[in-house]
Amino acid sequence: MTYSDALLRDVLTRAKRVAVVGVSMNPVRASYFVARYLGLRGFEVELVNPRHAGETLFGKPVRASLSEIEGGVDMVDIFRRSEAVPEIVQEALAAFPQLQTVWMQIGVEHAEAAAQAQARGVTVIQNRCPKIEYQRLFGELRMGGFATGVISSKL
Repeated sequence: MTYSDALLRDVLTRAKRVAVVGVSMNPVRASYFVARYLGLRGFEVELVNPRHAGETLFGKPVRASLSEIEGGVDMVDIFRRSEAVPEIVQEALAAFPQLQTVWMQIGVEHAEAAAQAQARGVTVIQNRCPKIEYQRLFGELRMGGFATGVISSKL
C-alpha cells in the first residue's frame, strides 16, 4: 500500500485519542514502546489487551476490549495478527461511531476489514507504524542515515 505523506500527516495531526490493541507489558515489544512514544507525543493512549486486563501500564488501566473504553477514540492502532483484524474492526466500528482511522501495524493487513471500515468513511492505513511515520514526517529521525525530508538546519 502506498500512502501520501499528506494523508499520513493529516491522520497523525487529527488523532488525539488512540486505542492500542494488543499492547504488551514487555518493554522490548514494539507495542509497548509505540504506545509509550505516542503518549509522550501528546496522544491520549488507551490500552487494550485481554491478557493484561485490569493491570496498569504508563499509569493507565489496560482494558480487555475496545468496548470497555468510555468515550470515543480517533484512531485504533492494531498490534495483532492479520486474521484477528476483522473482529477488531467490527468492534471498533460498533463502539466508536466517530472513529477516524484504523491503523494496522507493520506486517498487518486485511483487505476485507479495511473495505468495511472505509465503507463507513474511516481512513485505513495498513502495514505501517505510526511511531515511524510520526518521526519521519515531523523531523525526528535524524540518526542512522534516515532522510526525513524535513530541513532542520537554518542558515
